[in-house]
Amino acid sequence: MIRVLVVDDHDVVRSGLTALLSAELGIRVAGQAADGPAALAEAERLRPDVALLDIDLPGLDGITVAAGLAERLPSCRTLMLTALDRPGHLRRALAAGAFGYLLKSTPPAQVADAIRRIAAGGRAIDPRMRGDERPGPSPLTEKETEALRLAAGGAHSREIAADLFLSVGTVRNRLSSAIGKLHARTLVDALRIAEHHGWL
Repeated sequence: MIRVLVVDDHDVVRSGLTALLSAELGIRVAGQAADGPAALAEAERLRPDVALLDIDLPGLDGITVAAGLAERLPSCRTLMLTALDRPGHLRRALAAGAFGYLLKSTPPAQVADAIRRIAAGGRAIDPRMRGDERPGPSPLTEKETEALRLAAGGAHSREIAADLFLSVGTVRNRLSSAIGKLHARTLVDALRIAEHHGWL
């Protein structure tokens, strides 16, 4: 019996997935969670075989949860089930240790098949996302990427400077350089482009 932890911040989605999966032979929903921290806590408590994770979760996003599970509970394999169809999300999820990535428009029977495949040690990537598993080379230096990652987390130049023990001017230069290399007009555009290509 494959024990599954269903993680989604929408009650109706969790309930629907639980009902659908409970009707599948060989699959049992062991528990549910509505946010990232609860997902990690429930996974450690229940020790499921597969965690079915949305990406857009409160507290910690699903990719961060997947990375946490890969480190703390490697016996639990993660399958992302999300509406986010951008290549950058797929690449980040796989890099974090996820074994599968499906879009929420996937038919229920295919979700169940993916769970079985992943529990058996395989992978399951939505066919619509094929070809997006591997990122192209990033034009950014490691230092530029580091500054962009902090900016993506909401940090301002002064906060990034404090975190990296740099001057504000140096941080601004790195961000400006990254914006130029990504052919973006603004920092927001640069973050969007870098995330889309999986470079953050």
